[in-house]
Amino acid sequence: MSSRSNPTPHFRIEFPPELPISARADEIIGLLMKHQVVVLAGETGSGKTTQIPKLVLAAGGGLRGRIACTQPRRVAAASVSRRVAEELNVGYGREVGCKIRFADQTSAQTVVKFMTDGMLLAELQGDPELREYDAIIVDEAHERSLNIDFILGHLRRLRLRRPELKIVITSATIDTEAFSQAFDGAPIVEVSGRVYPVEVIWSPLEEMRGDNDEFTYIDGAVEAVERILRESQSGDVLVFLPTERDIREMRDLLEGRTRHLEVVPLFGRLTNAEQQRVFAPTQRRKIVVATNIAETSLTIPGIRFVVDTGLARVSRYVPQSRTRRLPIEAVAQSSAEQRKGRCGRVSDGVCIRLYAEEDFNSRPRFAQPEIQRSNLADVILRMKAFGLGDIEEFPFLNAPPAKGVRAGYGLLRELGAIDEAGVLTELGRDLAHLPVDPTVGRMILQARQEKALREALIIGAALSIQDPRERPLDQQQKADAAHRRFTHPESDFLTLLAIWEAYHDEFEAMTLGKLRKFCTAHFLSFMRMREWRDVHAQLVDVVEGREGFALSSIYDGVTPEREQPRQRQRQRATPDSALKLAMATPGYRSIHRSILAGLLGNIATLGEDDLYHAAHERKVAIFPGSGLFERAPRKPSKAPRQGAPTKPKVARWLMAAEIMETGRLYARTCARIDPHWVLELAAHLIQATHSEPFWSAESGRVLVKERRRLYHLELETRAVGYGKINPAHATEIFIREGLVGDTITWPFSFLAHNRRLREITEDVLTRLRTAGYLDLDEAVYRFYATRIDEPIAAVAELVDYVRHRQTKEPKFLFMTDESLRPPEGMEPDAESFPDALPLENRALPLNYSYKPGQEEDGVTLRVGPEEMATLSAAQLDWAVPGHLAEKVEFYLKALPKEQRRTLIPLGETARKIQGDLQLVAGREPP
Repeated sequence: MSSRSNPTPHFRIEFPPELPISARADEIIGLLMKHQVVVLAGETGSGKTTQIPKLVLAAGGGLRGRIACTQPRRVAAASVSRRVAEELNVGYGREVGCKIRFADQTSAQTVVKFMTDGMLLAELQGDPELREYDAIIVDEAHERSLNIDFILGHLRRLRLRRPELKIVITSATIDTEAFSQAFDGAPIVEVSGRVYPVEVIWSPLEEMRGDNDEFTYIDGAVEAVERILRESQSGDVLVFLPTERDIREMRDLLEGRTRHLEVVPLFGRLTNAEQQRVFAPTQRRKIVVATNIAETSLTIPGIRFVVDTGLARVSRYVPQSRTRRLPIEAVAQSSAEQRKGRCGRVSDGVCIRLYAEEDFNSRPRFAQPEIQRSNLADVILRMKAFGLGDIEEFPFLNAPPAKGVRAGYGLLRELGAIDEAGVLTELGRDLAHLPVDPTVGRMILQARQEKALREALIIGAALSIQDPRERPLDQQQKADAAHRRFTHPESDFLTLLAIWEAYHDEFEAMTLGKLRKFCTAHFLSFMRMREWRDVHAQLVDVVEGREGFALSSIYDGVTPEREQPRQRQRQRATPDSALKLAMATPGYRSIHRSILAGLLGNIATLGEDDLYHAAHERKVAIFPGSGLFERAPRKPSKAPRQGAPTKPKVARWLMAAEIMETGRLYARTCARIDPHWVLELAAHLIQATHSEPFWSAESGRVLVKERRRLYHLELETRAVGYGKINPAHATEIFIREGLVGDTITWPFSFLAHNRRLREITEDVLTRLRTAGYLDLDEAVYRFYATRIDEPIAAVAELVDYVRHRQTKEPKFLFMTDESLRPPEGMEPDAESFPDALPLENRALPLNYSYKPGQEEDGVTLRVGPEEMATLSAAQLDWAVPGHLAEKVEFYLKALPKEQRRTLIPLGETARKIQGDLQLVAGREPP
């Protein structure tokens, strides 16, 4: 073995000669001493993951600070750190340690610190300068996760402020030129992998399927494993599948076939102990069935065969609809090569690819960076909170899409974390210190006001992990029956709370073994229940250390004696009355208002098409696993039998923790809500539109129909005062409908005077038959409009206005005879009010009479039999053009109330229609 001088005598720094990277050790150490940044591309099996920390030590790292080594996954960080501690001949947890979520195995003596990239990112928030470290190793950088890209962008800035900080960026499949350019031409070292050849066998599913249309990639993987077992006597097999469900299905198909076979699952949500099973020695032949967690960093001993489906589940965020999709997609060439590299580490290997070589060649070389397919709200929030600048100016290797940035800002505005100018609010600063997604954090902050913090922490922790309920394919009915014990018919969030309460009722009394049996009996994942407890404990630790976060509960002050009658009342209630009772109880209201504060963009209402119309113009269905699914609208298969129980009413309004697209767009984890809660919690987002203003004699105000919407979903329609919305128009309606129409009941003296004067004037008009005095309403309107010089839209406002002004002008609203005469230049012309109706060679006189209620009221035309034959309906309709507007208004007043209300003010509408009609008739409007 080759060795180097040791800057820290207690470390044994040796580089195994069988590893390809050892041959380049001197070169790499020299580059590390000379350059601040080194980009290292080491093929699978080169030894880069375990040897680079030792190379950094040999180059002088670890003297002024620790060496941070990041890994994308917990299982890799834990396994590699143990291996490095062993090679350095030091105690694990002392000089070499590992820090992952919920487990910190480091000490004050730790020099080499392995961690997930998420943990380094969390430390960066408290110490942006990373003063704890003198070297940072970013491994598996090719994965381009959101955390990795954020760390790399920060390091691009930090290296300028800390020139002594050493940075190593490494991966088996990396775009070396792009990384080198990002760090101003950093030197590149490319190390080849081990010399053991790997045979690639192309076995496309299309060829394996034949005429069997139901043949899936799981069937193909099983067939490939059986082929390996038939044709070889030794060597473990690693199978790559896209989902946990696929892994469970394949385990069911393989297990029990032979006692000489052990099937071991491997995916990210397993506990550390369960993940470590893949490294445990066994006398039986091992089949490891894994997701893409096994692509990188993990050297699973004994693997000689790889079966690659070429698929992975990829999380994609759609900014336009704020929907998370989890499609199963073909992996990039780099990922496929990583998978191939998992075999052949100690001997010749075989990789069976369940797709064609042409398919492989057509795939992109590298996977799309996560930052270009993720929700960026959390990144933007933390960058602002910890002074890291704006996301638009951050030096990411690949800039995030503009749509994603806009969606991130939109979500933060929705949560109240930033204001309209994009400045962080006080609520936003509190939100940034909670170690959860911003939507969950907003629920917790709201729970402080709602006095339901205990329940919000439990539910928030549940939403931060995968659903703890299990539903095996071969025991679905049993699982559904077991889960029904916890199901709340109005809220899946309360279902989660019920699971928590049931589990913890047993937790205090049961041993660990009995708890496992409890979970098995109730089809709950023991691993996820433990993760739920860990996340909850972390949240409790955070909030207990902050001012104003008292662990309040909906049960505070509720004694068992007070609660029991309420429970009996629920049991006796009908489904609909039970709903009203549940919605009205403080507990339901407090919990769900807290949750709703974080999910304002995920509300939905039932449309006329029996689909739920969600915010951002989405149409969704309730997920079948929801407790509300039974109430989802669906066409009845047959008429209900007489006496059958009535189905509970469908939830009109609901919220969902997540709207996800799989086969279709589903609302998952739902609860019924009161839309009035949205009006209050989303006051900063509500859009109000106004239409159909009208005069209400009953309330003495001009009102307008107001529709209040959130993201195009109408929450409420109500009548509100029109005066502050459009003062000028409201004043006109008030004068025309209230004063001119004489519908005000308040005993104004000027109204009584003006009413008497108008009656006298109408009598005079009847006697004089003068056309110029026919439009009395318009004359009265002009009188009031010229004297009221302030916006008035209600009787109460008019009372105050009159009292104030009449002290100086007591009679300012009293009309005189002259008030009812048209102003100069507005006398009716002969064309509008002709004296006669022209016929072929003569003219028939028109007689005008103003006698309301009498037979001769209006215009009279006397004709004989000869003239009658020559008259047409059109001639009579257009005989007096000046009356056209009055005729139109007459017909408008005859319309039904709902239609008529949209045309108010009727006089103005009639005049507009008059002009249009005159143009149709070939006349110029007056």
